[in-house]
Amino acid sequence: MSLVPAGIALGSNQGDRAAELNVAVAFLRSLAVDDRARVSSILETAPVDCPPGSPSFLNAVAEIRIDTETLPPLVLLEKLKAFEASRGRVGSSEVNAPRPLDLDIIYYACLTIDEPGLMIPHPRAHLRRFVLEPLADLRPELVLPRQTKTVRELLELLR
Repeated sequence: MSLVPAGIALGSNQGDRAAELNVAVAFLRSLAVDDRARVSSILETAPVDCPPGSPSFLNAVAEIRIDTETLPPLVLLEKLKAFEASRGRVGSSEVNAPRPLDLDIIYYACLTIDEPGLMIPHPRAHLRRFVLEPLADLRPELVLPRQTKTVRELLELLR
């Protein structure tokens, strides 16, 4: 068994946003090898790159320990997408349409993956305050793969 940390960004801007994040954290705990998740504070943010009139988001970051043999990156992604769908997220032709739940893999150990449908680390995590601020609660000294600055330093660049 090979255990690694995986960071997951959580967002919700439709329905009972706080309840959606709580249900998502419980789901992530069920994926973790030790049934635990480290969870950041929750941040309310304006929508970024969303259709006009989109409601604000609640965002957080959770870190869980993953067994790489039973939950490799692509399997983790499939489980996250299936859970989003179970919570009412529907495919939309509109980019970044409002959604009850959005779960994105920010990092998976120190892996870099660049495949159709899966990019790790998340390709825009280092540019998004709504990811970096909650992540700084958990791992301020983390240097994401493909980056040279810590999460704290990246966040400072956005302020």
